Amino acid sequence: MKPITKRQWINFSIWAVLYILFCIWMENLWLLLGLIVIVDIFLTKFIPWGGWKKAKNPKVREALEWVDDILFALIAVYFINLFVFQNYQIPSSSLEKTLLVGDYLFVSKLSYGPRVPNTPLSFPLVQNTFPILNTKSYFEWPEWGYKRVKGTGTVKRNDIVVFNFPAGDTVALKVQNPDYYSLVERFGREAIYANKQEFGEVIYRPVDKRENYVKRCVGMPGDSLSLRDNQVYINGEKAVNPEFMQLNYFIETDGSIITEEQFRQMDISKSDRKLLTSDAGNNGALAYLGFKPKSDGSFNPVYHLPLTNKALEYLRKLPGITQIRIEPDMTDDSTYPVGYRTGWTRDNFGPLWIPRKGATIQLDERNLALYSRCIRNYENNTLEIKNSQILINGKPETTYTFKYDYYFMMGDNRHNSADSRSWGFVPEDHVVGKPILIWLSLDKDRSLFNGGIRWSRMFRMVHTD
Repeated sequence: MKPITKRQWINFSIWAVLYILFCIWMENLWLLLGLIVIVDIFLTKFIPWGGWKKAKNPKVREALEWVDDILFALIAVYFINLFVFQNYQIPSSSLEKTLLVGDYLFVSKLSYGPRVPNTPLSFPLVQNTFPILNTKSYFEWPEWGYKRVKGTGTVKRNDIVVFNFPAGDTVALKVQNPDYYSLVERFGREAIYANKQEFGEVIYRPVDKRENYVKRCVGMPGDSLSLRDNQVYINGEKAVNPEFMQLNYFIETDGSIITEEQFRQMDISKSDRKLLTSDAGNNGALAYLGFKPKSDGSFNPVYHLPLTNKALEYLRKLPGITQIRIEPDMTDDSTYPVGYRTGWTRDNFGPLWIPRKGATIQLDERNLALYSRCIRNYENNTLEIKNSQILINGKPETTYTFKYDYYFMMGDNRHNSADSRSWGFVPEDHVVGKPILIWLSLDKDRSLFNGGIRWSRMFRMVHTD
């Protein structure tokens, strides 16, 4: 073995200190065994880590150099993506106008503390499926349990949070919206498994490989939350609404048409602009909503639009606006919990208590409906009822104590958001991180060189208000 140079000792010392600090942060002293590898890389060199550099064929050496660079880049990206930040694109309008479709975000893992991955053997920059190939981007073994290391803070009320979709543990690959559990309620489990041509394979996904969602945290662990006429109440007190919260409205004009410039003043995208009177099939719905037909049986133009308070005030001042009606409450059975009739609706929901770590509930019929998913799916217990007796992990129980904190998430675009009102709580182990910076914003309604890049939003911090 060649003598160890001073430069080798310096390089070894730097990397060893960094690695030891990483092991302490991970709170796992078994990782210190990795120091053996660092010792060999920088000092002893028993394993020829850079042996490819001695290849005599220059083409082979050049190819291996590319492989070496690519592997290093992938490993670096993997660790940055796991423990520091990841890129996220806003795919839907559920948080407009706080975040817009086409916003590209840096999501900080450090804000709430990065999670140790459930599936450590996975390809970086791909959530769960390789594009084109349509195969899994991760190995199911090994699968580790939940552990979160220390971050710079914790989830707070009104934070915008990126999290793994809680109802995404089981997925029918060809029909992922609505979620699997809503499909089971609608069609039955047997029909979904039998009809693979329509629903596709049904698979399980570990927590960190479920789809990423982004919403606003409105309910904290231990809160009692309710909605009354679209207003959120926390523990009986009216919550402060987000500045850019939107609701859907029907707007009737005297025959005039809202112009492109007026739509842009209200910041309403083309996909959100619906002129109902362009389709005669909507006449019955317009009459039901209280709009009066003209003498010939036709209706004045009626728009269906999502509006912030600012846009609503702008619209009220426009000439030619004759009526503005808020969209009526949705009275279907799509609210949480699936399959249990609470009488709650999209706009009038709860009161619902949000589970807190260490809190205990009585196991009655209603609590089982509201919290059985937490007990079974998120905290990994068996739960069954035999002879009117509740068994958890095979033992009779009358109470249950929660292991995790839970959160209630909602979109700011309240009438166009599938959120906790539909699929329930977000467990703490599903929390991914906090959006901190918009690094790019593209407007799908405009060409790239005609306002397609929203320059005013680029490199702008994401604020909770």
